[in-house]
Amino acid sequence: MWLPRISSTAVTVLLLAQTGILLFLVSWPRPPSPAVGKERVHVLVLSSWRSGSSFVGQLFSQHPDVFYLMEPGWHVWTTLSQASAPALHMAVRDVVRSVFLCDLDVFDAYLPWRRNLSDLFQYAVSRALCSPPACSAFPRGAISSEAVCKPLCARQPFSLAQEACRAYSHVVLKEVRFFNLQVLYQLLNDPALNLRIVHLVRDPRAVLRSREQTAKALARDNGIVLGTNGTWVEADPGLRVVREVCRSHVRIAEAATQKPPPFLQGRYRLVRFEDLARAPLPEIRALYAFAGLSLTPQLEAWIHNITHGAGLGARREAFKTSSRDAVNVSQAWRHALPFAKIRRVQELCAGALQLLGYRPVASESEQRDLALDLVLPRGPSSFSWASSTAAHP
Repeated sequence: MWLPRISSTAVTVLLLAQTGILLFLVSWPRPPSPAVGKERVHVLVLSSWRSGSSFVGQLFSQHPDVFYLMEPGWHVWTTLSQASAPALHMAVRDVVRSVFLCDLDVFDAYLPWRRNLSDLFQYAVSRALCSPPACSAFPRGAISSEAVCKPLCARQPFSLAQEACRAYSHVVLKEVRFFNLQVLYQLLNDPALNLRIVHLVRDPRAVLRSREQTAKALARDNGIVLGTNGTWVEADPGLRVVREVCRSHVRIAEAATQKPPPFLQGRYRLVRFEDLARAPLPEIRALYAFAGLSLTPQLEAWIHNITHGAGLGARREAFKTSSRDAVNVSQAWRHALPFAKIRRVQELCAGALQLLGYRPVASESEQRDLALDLVLPRGPSSFSWASSTAAHP
């Protein structure tokens, strides 16, 4: 795909300019707390593309105490798409910090024309942006629908997003554009934030199968991951992006569990998508407890419905959270991918498979044998899976 060429100098100037704006913005006073004596909780769902992060994002978004925003870093990457992922790390981090503090003026650097809620990426998947004070499509305690929210809330003033953010006790952001944990240390040490990190992972073989179904939509992001200076990458026969994603999960998990810094104690939780699919309610209760939330009867019924649907979901629903058979979704790659490709993924992601608890298959017959469980149990020797307050090894 042809794109206008922008020199590396121009990209550098843009990055410096937005950093200057952000430094000015973050010097402003901290926004007021949602309630007197109650500290706002900030949760970052840290994942990668096609790993079930939209589903986990909705688990938080539909909670009546949560203001949720999906991938604010998308605006950084689309504006500065000729840079590389590492070069954009700090810009994405600064946007995340500002949104956590409900300072949405940070988007001035990326959305100078912003007027409506619809200028925000995937605004309609945020229940908080479909509810008062942002919009009146749904009462605050109701389960929202993207299809209903879009036509009713698209033209609401952008400023209402900031007002809505300040009305909640929890701010949750989902982001797929961080490739190491160290870039987040500044946020974890920030006295203005009460940050907890949910690190969501998925079997790399399942990720590959899902990525192949959505290759065109991921082309720009692939180019940034691979550092192609603005060239979109749709076809990736060498599985270079999958390899980088696997490496990033290993870097993040190792940093959090092998001699982690003291400030990370009790603030990191690793979640496997497959565990959510197999036992959604117990896993989600534990996830909510980590974030300081409780599971309501209405949410419990909704979670049961969306994880016990029929089939795998249509391809057009790839980026949507709809009712599906969660266990079958997690196993679909075992029927869909040729063994040669599975073997290659296992070679490229051997470290991730071992660290995250996924068993390799040695043959096509093992791949197709659904009685063979490829998700290994989480034992006490695994890193800090079970509790956000458990001591790290």
